[in-house]
Amino acid sequence: MSDLEELVGRARAGDRGATARLISVVERRAGAGEPIGIADLWSARPRVVVGVTGSPGAGKSTLVDRLVGAWRTRGHRVGVVAVDPSSPFSGGAILGDRVRMQGHTHDPDVFIRSVATRGALGGLARSVPEIVRLLGLVGYDLVVIETVGVGQVEVEVVGEADVTVVVITPGWGDAIQANKAGIMEIADLFVINKADRAGLAETRRDLVAMLDLGHREPRPPILETVATSGEGTDAVAEAVVALAAELDDRGILKSRVAARRRRAVERVIVDRVLRAAADADQAVWAQVEAGTVDPGAAADALLDALEIAPGHGARGGSSDE
Repeated sequence: MSDLEELVGRARAGDRGATARLISVVERRAGAGEPIGIADLWSARPRVVVGVTGSPGAGKSTLVDRLVGAWRTRGHRVGVVAVDPSSPFSGGAILGDRVRMQGHTHDPDVFIRSVATRGALGGLARSVPEIVRLLGLVGYDLVVIETVGVGQVEVEVVGEADVTVVVITPGWGDAIQANKAGIMEIADLFVINKADRAGLAETRRDLVAMLDLGHREPRPPILETVATSGEGTDAVAEAVVALAAELDDRGILKSRVAARRRRAVERVIVDRVLRAAADADQAVWAQVEAGTVDPGAAADALLDALEIAPGHGARGGSSDE
């Protein structure tokens, strides 16, 4: 039995230290574009993957903390992957969402991990899809991906989630800008958190109007919570699981999982081509840096050096990969 197989066995038995070590392996190898080397990882998945996103200050971490508790009372083993911005100095995660979820520290059926974005495209760390699959492999049937809620990560997370929850607050702000960011399109469920604040009715009205304008059918449910007190969080926990079951019955989850697996391969291809291109022809890169060649011509030259026909795919050449 290999060391990784032994760790997987221990993680399945509830050893959270083994799970943490496996995630470290996944982060290191996925970040380097290397094969992970864990048997059955590719086909593994949790029963439900929940994306939780929204603007900073919406109370996402507090809401997730409450949801974890609600799902645990229903018998779910829950994993949380908190995607944080990277420290510009260490490259590590800096928000520390685990600090806000200390109530679950001693629960052997809850595993919480903060993951740095490390400058990944769209803000979503490259290792997140593999970490989610790993948590499914070792027995966590419900996994939450919580995003920091900046840049394009709100849109990116939907590609890795079965059900996406968008958290907003009363006095939501510029609705048009939010719509441009893609938030309206990715949500399977809206949660208006901090519902004890002024402006709740107006926020719900504006949200319904925007959904009507976008002709979303069926319209995503809109629920209200006060996460600090737990009010409304049980209803959200139940709604998420019910939505996942509904999407599964309609065949939507199957298509989302298939697209997710395709994107995983595409990410590896992009990473490997970019790494190879960086070393392919330094004369071309010198021209790029000097501004003496346009991007299209430079890309053609680099692809040619990699024996990839520009605009037409591989020419049949082999590589050492």
